[in-house]
Amino acid sequence: MEGLRTFEAAPRLPPRALAPILASIGRAKLRDFGGSGPPLIFVPSLINPPMVLDLIEGHSLLEWMAAQGFRVLLVDWGSPYPSERNLDIGGHIKRYLVPLIETIGEPALLAGYCLGGTMALAAASLTKVRALALIATPWNFSGFPEVARAEQISLWQAAQSSANRLGMMPMEILQSGFWRLDPARTVGKFADFGAMERTSSHAQRFIAVEDWANDGPPLTFGAAREAFEDFFEKNLTGNGAWCVGGAIIDPTKLPCPTLDIISTVDRIVPAASASGLPNRLVLGLGHVGMIVGSRAPERLWQPLAQFMSSNA
Repeated sequence: MEGLRTFEAAPRLPPRALAPILASIGRAKLRDFGGSGPPLIFVPSLINPPMVLDLIEGHSLLEWMAAQGFRVLLVDWGSPYPSERNLDIGGHIKRYLVPLIETIGEPALLAGYCLGGTMALAAASLTKVRALALIATPWNFSGFPEVARAEQISLWQAAQSSANRLGMMPMEILQSGFWRLDPARTVGKFADFGAMERTSSHAQRFIAVEDWANDGPPLTFGAAREAFEDFFEKNLTGNGAWCVGGAIIDPTKLPCPTLDIISTVDRIVPAASASGLPNRLVLGLGHVGMIVGSRAPERLWQPLAQFMSSNA
């Protein structure tokens, strides 16, 4: 509790300026982080804001990649319209992601993080891309521990009626689902924060990550239903039965080079839930730490840039 009180009272860094918009499809935008070279599009999860990939000045995956010879672009999903209550995850891919990719006018390199990787995999099956990297991407939901799957299904059963009335799933409910995946860690990280030097870079990253994790627009009811019922409960993706745009999405039939980045210590997306693609990079970093941690540049950023360069 002392760590939590300290976190709440801690000063925040100024918010990052939003990158300029290169293209828009409805509420979804393609933000331009500059750089020269082949286009490299990052696809974040629908859950939480996209800016974890550009979290802190001087320690931003997107800024760093833009300096490595890529034109770096980021999908920003925006906030759902009330009229989109029934738009599911597949609908987001068809309505927003594939058209945004195609605005580039040439095949792009594609990198998806978390659920954004699941969506990027589907997009790479529906439109031409040069290469695809999946970062901490869930696909085979039977790879989640049974207790964790049961917790998510229970959460949905408790929240479904309210979400249906609202037409959306609030971020606060979604965040409680992440807490259920590793409750001991949820408590422990705030206890650890209470002992940190407040002005250290580690403490600043912790604050930025937690503010990001507790922020974000709601999910449409349709996307929440698909995530909990079709993914966690029925495992349509892992069972080869997920259909998007009239096509079954099969990772083994992707027509482009792939890299699947997984972690043996990821509690949010366990390694056993990965797609099973043969070209793998196995890390020992946490779900968010692999993006923003002190070891991220060496362990993930550099191998990712090497893969993309070799397939540009």
